[in-house]
Amino acid sequence: MPVSRNLAGTVFVGGAATLTLAALAYPTMLGVQTTSSAQTRVITDTQWGPLTEGDRDFVVKVRAAGLWEYPLGEIALKKGSTPAMREAGKHLIVGHARLDELDRKVAVQLNITLPNQASPQQQQFVATSAALSGKEFDRTAANILRVTHGSIFSVIAKVRANTNNSLVRELADLANDTVLDHITMMEKTGTIDFPSVLAQQSAPPTLPKDQLTPPAPQPGAPVVVLTPRPDLKVNTNSPTPSPTVG
Repeated sequence: MPVSRNLAGTVFVGGAATLTLAALAYPTMLGVQTTSSAQTRVITDTQWGPLTEGDRDFVVKVRAAGLWEYPLGEIALKKGSTPAMREAGKHLIVGHARLDELDRKVAVQLNITLPNQASPQQQQFVATSAALSGKEFDRTAANILRVTHGSIFSVIAKVRANTNNSLVRELADLANDTVLDHITMMEKTGTIDFPSVLAQQSAPPTLPKDQLTPPAPQPGAPVVVLTPRPDLKVNTNSPTPSPTVG
């Protein structure tokens, strides 16, 4: 299936989207002005276990993901041209509202500053998709989301396996369920260009760090809350695989 020109110009430029979450650095947390490459370095000891740079970055990455995927889910709910795409939008909204609620609680307990905006690259993902309509919207949004979710899936597993902080483990468990559900829903749209997506998941990023980093929140600004939608009756814990080709 061909990838739209808009998609090729945003997601598939040198694999830039592959580290939408996996390579974010957020230097304003806990008074740290630069982000070390030593992700296992312990920043502080907490009652829930030591907090490493990798743990801290993961909490921020989860937040940043919700800040662009939730609004894109709202757009998909309105602009999706098929029931499958609109259903995927519901899962994005419900999944990230739930994940964001836990993420904000964990951040308070661990004294981690969270962004109120997604990174410039992530904001462009939303703008690019929102400018389209019909099948082109479906194809573009679903492939962007499949690339980004696929690239973070293994990162979550690594965090879950290596963290010694019980709050981060809890967050990783929920993030794993949510991401797997969203991957499954994107695949159910029937629009995924698997050869391109799978290649881009492992390609190195080419965008500068400032495009991959969410801006720091303004001092005193209220925390942006991803509003729960109990009216959307979907289960984001137990995804159902797409039918097997016989």
